[in-house]
Amino acid sequence: MKENNEIKALLKLIDDPDEDVYSTISDRLVSFGKEIIPHLENLWENIHNEEAQERIELLIHRLHFSDLTAEFIKWKDGEADLLRGAIIVSKYHYPDMNAVVVMQELEKLRRNIWLELNSYLTPMEKVNVLNSIFYNYYKQQGIEISYDSPDTFLINRTLESKKGNSISNGIIYLVLCELLDIPVKPINIPRQFILGYFDQQYESLNPSGHASEKIKFYIDPLSGQMYSHKDIENYFKRLSVPPVNSYFRPMNNRRIIQFLLEELSKCFDNTNNQYKMHELLSLANMLDV
Repeated sequence: MKENNEIKALLKLIDDPDEDVYSTISDRLVSFGKEIIPHLENLWENIHNEEAQERIELLIHRLHFSDLTAEFIKWKDGEADLLRGAIIVSKYHYPDMNAVVVMQELEKLRRNIWLELNSYLTPMEKVNVLNSIFYNYYKQQGIEISYDSPDTFLINRTLESKKGNSISNGIIYLVLCELLDIPVKPINIPRQFILGYFDQQYESLNPSGHASEKIKFYIDPLSGQMYSHKDIENYFKRLSVPPVNSYFRPMNNRRIIQFLLEELSKCFDNTNNQYKMHELLSLANMLDV
Protein backbone atom coordinates (compact mmCIF):
# COMPACT_ATOMS: atom_id res chain seq x y z
CA MET A 1 0.00 0.00 0.00
CA LYS A 2 2.82 2.38 0.92
CA GLU A 3 4.50 1.65 -2.43
CA ASN A 4 1.25 2.29 -4.35
CA ASN A 5 0.80 5.60 -2.56
CA GLU A 6 4.34 6.61 -3.48
CA ILE A 7 3.77 5.67 -7.13
CA LYS A 8 0.56 7.72 -7.22
CA ALA A 9 2.35 10.71 -5.72
CA LEU A 10 5.21 10.42 -8.21
CA LEU A 11 2.86 10.10 -11.19
CA LYS A 12 1.08 13.31 -10.18
CA LEU A 13 4.39 15.15 -10.52
CA ILE A 14 5.31 13.72 -13.92
CA ASP A 15 4.50 16.99 -15.71
CA ASP A 16 6.51 19.14 -13.29
CA PRO A 17 8.22 21.89 -15.36
CA ASP A 18 11.39 21.77 -13.24
CA GLU A 19 13.81 19.41 -15.06
CA ASP A 20 15.71 18.58 -11.86
CA VAL A 21 12.48 17.58 -10.12
CA TYR A 22 11.42 15.50 -13.14
CA SER A 23 14.84 13.81 -13.30
CA THR A 24 14.53 12.73 -9.65
CA ILE A 25 10.95 11.53 -10.19
CA SER A 26 11.77 9.61 -13.36
CA ASP A 27 14.76 7.86 -11.76
CA ARG A 28 12.59 6.78 -8.84
CA LEU A 29 9.84 5.52 -11.14
CA VAL A 30 12.33 3.52 -13.22
CA SER A 31 13.68 1.95 -10.02
CA PHE A 32 10.32 0.16 -9.57
CA GLY A 33 11.05 -1.90 -12.70
CA LYS A 34 8.77 -2.91 -15.56
CA GLU A 35 5.90 -3.72 -13.17
CA ILE A 36 5.15 0.01 -13.15
CA ILE A 37 4.51 0.10 -16.93
CA PRO A 38 0.70 -0.51 -16.63
CA HIS A 39 0.48 2.53 -14.30
CA LEU A 40 2.35 4.65 -16.85
CA GLU A 41 0.22 3.40 -19.75
CA ASN A 42 -2.96 4.18 -17.81
CA LEU A 43 -1.70 7.68 -17.04
CA TRP A 44 -0.77 8.24 -20.71
CA GLU A 45 -4.35 7.43 -21.74
CA ASN A 46 -5.86 9.81 -19.20
CA ILE A 47 -3.51 12.78 -19.38
CA HIS A 48 -4.07 15.50 -21.97
CA ASN A 49 -0.66 17.07 -21.97
CA GLU A 50 1.48 16.23 -25.00
CA GLU A 51 4.78 16.96 -23.25
CA ALA A 52 3.80 14.76 -20.31
CA GLN A 53 2.80 11.99 -22.73
CA GLU A 54 6.24 12.19 -24.36
CA ARG A 55 7.84 11.92 -20.92
CA ILE A 56 5.75 8.83 -20.18
CA GLU A 57 6.73 7.25 -23.50
CA LEU A 58 10.41 7.84 -22.74
CA LEU A 59 10.00 6.38 -19.25
CA ILE A 60 8.37 3.25 -20.67
CA HIS A 61 11.21 3.00 -23.19
CA ARG A 62 13.80 3.34 -20.39
CA LEU A 63 12.12 0.53 -18.47
CA HIS A 64 12.02 -1.74 -21.52
CA PHE A 65 15.64 -0.93 -22.35
CA SER A 66 16.78 -1.68 -18.80
CA ASP A 67 15.04 -5.07 -18.98
CA LEU A 68 16.46 -5.70 -22.48
CA THR A 69 20.00 -4.84 -21.36
CA ALA A 70 19.81 -7.39 -18.55
CA GLU A 71 18.54 -10.02 -21.02
CA PHE A 72 21.31 -9.11 -23.45
CA ILE A 73 24.04 -9.45 -20.81
CA LYS A 74 22.70 -12.89 -19.92
CA TRP A 75 22.74 -13.83 -23.63
CA LYS A 76 26.32 -12.69 -24.30
CA ASP A 77 27.63 -14.39 -21.15
CA GLY A 78 25.88 -17.63 -22.05
CA GLU A 79 25.88 -19.73 -25.21
CA ALA A 80 25.08 -16.69 -27.40
CA ASP A 81 22.57 -18.57 -29.56
CA LEU A 82 22.13 -16.66 -32.85
CA LEU A 83 18.33 -16.88 -33.01
CA ARG A 84 17.95 -15.73 -29.41
CA GLY A 85 20.30 -12.81 -30.05
CA ALA A 86 18.30 -11.70 -33.10
CA ILE A 87 15.05 -11.94 -31.11
CA ILE A 88 16.48 -9.74 -28.33
CA VAL A 89 17.47 -7.11 -30.92
CA SER A 90 13.91 -7.18 -32.31
CA LYS A 91 12.56 -6.66 -28.81
CA TYR A 92 14.33 -3.29 -28.71
CA HIS A 93 11.78 -2.01 -31.24
CA TYR A 94 8.95 -4.45 -30.37
CA PRO A 95 9.19 -5.16 -26.62
CA ASP A 96 5.93 -7.14 -26.59
CA MET A 97 6.76 -9.30 -29.62
CA ASN A 98 5.93 -13.00 -29.40
CA ALA A 99 9.18 -14.92 -29.80
CA VAL A 100 7.26 -18.21 -30.05
CA VAL A 101 5.72 -17.10 -33.37
CA VAL A 102 9.22 -16.49 -34.79
CA MET A 103 10.43 -19.92 -33.62
CA GLN A 104 7.34 -21.65 -35.02
CA GLU A 105 7.83 -20.00 -38.40
CA LEU A 106 11.46 -21.08 -38.51
CA GLU A 107 10.58 -24.62 -37.46
CA LYS A 108 8.06 -24.81 -40.31
CA LEU A 109 10.77 -23.70 -42.73
CA ARG A 110 13.31 -26.09 -41.24
CA ARG A 111 10.95 -29.04 -41.57
CA ASN A 112 10.09 -28.27 -45.20
CA ILE A 113 13.79 -28.09 -46.10
CA TRP A 114 14.73 -31.17 -44.03
CA LEU A 115 12.15 -33.29 -45.88
CA GLU A 116 13.96 -32.57 -49.16
CA LEU A 117 17.50 -33.18 -47.90
CA ASN A 118 19.45 -36.44 -47.82
CA SER A 119 23.05 -37.46 -47.11
CA TYR A 120 23.82 -38.11 -50.80
CA LEU A 121 23.40 -34.50 -51.88
CA THR A 122 26.46 -32.41 -52.74
CA PRO A 123 27.01 -29.09 -50.90
CA MET A 124 25.61 -27.13 -53.86
CA GLU A 125 22.59 -29.42 -54.08
CA LYS A 126 21.88 -28.91 -50.37
CA VAL A 127 22.04 -25.14 -50.79
CA ASN A 128 19.82 -25.37 -53.87
CA VAL A 129 17.21 -27.23 -51.80
CA LEU A 130 17.36 -24.59 -49.07
CA ASN A 131 17.17 -21.78 -51.63
CA SER A 132 14.25 -23.37 -53.45
CA ILE A 133 12.17 -23.62 -50.25
CA PHE A 134 13.21 -20.28 -48.74
CA TYR A 135 13.11 -18.01 -51.80
CA ASN A 136 10.75 -19.80 -54.20
CA TYR A 137 8.24 -21.77 -52.12
CA TYR A 138 8.29 -19.52 -49.04
CA LYS A 139 8.78 -16.43 -51.31
CA GLN A 140 11.29 -14.65 -49.10
CA GLN A 141 12.53 -11.50 -50.87
CA GLY A 142 15.78 -9.62 -50.52
CA ILE A 143 15.87 -5.83 -50.50
CA GLU A 144 18.81 -3.45 -50.40
CA ILE A 145 19.85 -2.02 -47.03
CA SER A 146 17.98 1.19 -46.24
CA TYR A 147 18.57 3.09 -43.02
CA ASP A 148 15.09 4.59 -43.38
CA SER A 149 13.57 1.14 -42.68
CA PRO A 150 14.59 -0.29 -39.29
CA ASP A 151 12.00 -3.09 -39.62
CA THR A 152 14.02 -4.66 -42.45
CA PHE A 153 16.81 -5.41 -39.93
CA LEU A 154 14.53 -7.23 -37.46
CA ILE A 155 13.90 -10.97 -37.63
CA ASN A 156 10.23 -10.84 -36.58
CA ARG A 157 9.28 -8.21 -39.19
CA THR A 158 11.43 -9.88 -41.87
CA LEU A 159 9.55 -13.15 -41.37
CA GLU A 160 6.15 -11.42 -41.23
CA SER A 161 6.66 -9.31 -44.35
CA LYS A 162 8.80 -11.91 -46.19
CA LYS A 163 11.18 -9.06 -47.00
CA GLY A 164 14.59 -8.56 -45.49
CA ASN A 165 17.96 -7.02 -46.22
CA SER A 166 21.16 -9.05 -46.50
CA ILE A 167 21.67 -9.02 -42.70
CA SER A 168 18.18 -10.08 -41.56
CA ASN A 169 17.74 -12.56 -44.42
CA GLY A 170 21.27 -13.77 -43.71
CA ILE A 171 20.57 -14.37 -40.03
CA ILE A 172 17.46 -16.42 -40.88
CA TYR A 173 19.50 -18.35 -43.46
CA LEU A 174 22.24 -19.02 -40.89
CA VAL A 175 19.75 -20.18 -38.25
CA LEU A 176 18.23 -22.63 -40.76
CA CYS A 177 21.70 -23.92 -41.72
CA GLU A 178 22.57 -24.40 -38.06
CA LEU A 179 19.34 -26.34 -37.45
CA LEU A 180 19.98 -28.48 -40.54
CA ASP A 181 23.70 -29.04 -39.84
CA ILE A 182 24.77 -27.28 -43.05
CA PRO A 183 28.25 -25.68 -42.54
CA VAL A 184 27.44 -22.15 -43.72
CA LYS A 185 28.93 -19.14 -41.89
CA PRO A 186 29.13 -15.39 -42.57
CA ILE A 187 32.52 -13.93 -43.46
CA ASN A 188 34.11 -10.49 -43.13
CA ILE A 189 34.20 -9.39 -46.78
CA PRO A 190 34.15 -5.54 -46.90
CA ARG A 191 30.83 -3.78 -47.55
CA GLN A 192 28.93 -7.07 -47.83
CA PHE A 193 27.14 -9.60 -45.65
CA ILE A 194 28.12 -12.74 -47.55
CA LEU A 195 27.96 -16.37 -46.42
CA GLY A 196 30.50 -19.09 -47.11
CA TYR A 197 29.98 -22.85 -47.34
CA PHE A 198 32.89 -24.22 -45.29
CA ASP A 199 34.70 -27.47 -46.02
CA GLN A 200 34.65 -29.22 -42.66
CA GLN A 201 37.54 -31.55 -43.55
CA TYR A 202 39.87 -28.93 -45.03
CA GLU A 203 41.28 -27.51 -41.81
CA SER A 204 42.48 -30.87 -40.50
CA LEU A 205 44.15 -31.62 -43.85
CA ASN A 206 45.57 -28.12 -44.50
CA PRO A 207 45.84 -26.24 -41.19
CA SER A 208 48.21 -23.54 -42.58
CA GLY A 209 46.33 -22.78 -45.82
CA HIS A 210 44.73 -19.43 -46.70
CA ALA A 211 41.36 -18.99 -44.95
CA SER A 212 39.56 -18.72 -48.31
CA GLU A 213 40.65 -22.25 -49.22
CA LYS A 214 38.34 -23.61 -46.52
CA ILE A 215 35.33 -22.19 -48.38
CA LYS A 216 33.78 -24.20 -51.22
CA PHE A 217 31.60 -21.36 -52.52
CA TYR A 218 29.79 -18.21 -51.41
CA ILE A 219 26.10 -17.36 -50.97
CA ASP A 220 24.33 -14.01 -51.21
CA PRO A 221 21.50 -14.09 -48.62
CA LEU A 222 19.49 -11.52 -50.58
CA SER A 223 18.59 -14.13 -53.20
CA GLY A 224 20.57 -17.30 -52.46
CA GLN A 225 22.76 -16.72 -55.50
CA MET A 226 26.02 -18.64 -55.29
CA TYR A 227 29.41 -17.17 -56.16
CA SER A 228 32.71 -18.84 -57.04
CA HIS A 229 36.17 -17.94 -55.76
CA LYS A 230 36.78 -16.18 -59.08
CA ASP A 231 33.73 -13.95 -58.50
CA ILE A 232 35.07 -12.94 -55.08
CA GLU A 233 38.58 -12.34 -56.47
CA ASN A 234 37.07 -10.00 -59.08
CA TYR A 235 35.13 -8.18 -56.34
CA PHE A 236 38.35 -7.50 -54.42
CA LYS A 237 40.03 -6.29 -57.61
CA ARG A 238 37.19 -3.80 -58.18
CA LEU A 239 37.63 -2.54 -54.62
CA SER A 240 41.42 -2.41 -55.05
CA VAL A 241 41.67 -4.22 -51.71
CA PRO A 242 43.95 -7.23 -51.10
CA PRO A 243 42.00 -10.41 -50.12
CA VAL A 244 43.72 -10.95 -46.77
CA ASN A 245 43.06 -13.94 -44.53
CA SER A 246 40.90 -12.06 -42.01
CA TYR A 247 38.18 -11.36 -44.59
CA PHE A 248 37.51 -15.09 -45.00
CA ARG A 249 37.34 -16.15 -41.37
CA PRO A 250 33.85 -17.02 -40.10
CA MET A 251 32.12 -14.51 -37.84
CA ASN A 252 30.90 -15.92 -34.53
CA ASN A 253 27.38 -15.28 -33.23
CA ARG A 254 28.42 -12.41 -30.95
CA ARG A 255 30.07 -10.62 -33.87
CA ILE A 256 27.00 -11.21 -36.10
CA ILE A 257 24.69 -9.63 -33.50
CA GLN A 258 27.19 -6.82 -32.90
CA PHE A 259 27.17 -6.07 -36.64
CA LEU A 260 23.36 -6.15 -36.67
CA LEU A 261 23.22 -3.66 -33.79
CA GLU A 262 25.78 -1.36 -35.45
CA GLU A 263 23.85 -1.31 -38.72
CA LEU A 264 20.44 -0.93 -37.02
CA SER A 265 21.77 2.04 -35.02
CA LYS A 266 22.32 3.94 -38.29
CA CYS A 267 18.53 4.07 -38.74
CA PHE A 268 18.35 6.52 -35.82
CA ASP A 269 21.01 9.03 -36.82
CA ASN A 270 18.80 12.08 -36.38
CA THR A 271 18.12 14.59 -33.61
CA ASN A 272 14.83 13.09 -32.38
CA ASN A 273 16.06 9.51 -32.20
CA GLN A 274 19.75 9.86 -31.46
CA TYR A 275 19.26 8.37 -27.99
CA LYS A 276 18.23 5.14 -29.72
CA MET A 277 21.42 5.17 -31.75
CA HIS A 278 23.48 5.56 -28.56
CA GLU A 279 21.54 2.77 -26.82
CA LEU A 280 22.04 0.32 -29.69
CA LEU A 281 25.74 1.16 -29.93
CA SER A 282 26.09 0.69 -26.16
CA LEU A 283 24.73 -2.85 -26.59
CA ALA A 284 27.08 -3.42 -29.54
CA ASN A 285 30.06 -2.20 -27.50
CA MET A 286 29.25 -4.74 -24.80
CA LEU A 287 30.22 -7.42 -27.33
CA ASP A 288 33.75 -6.15 -27.90
CA VAL A 289 36.28 -8.86 -27.15
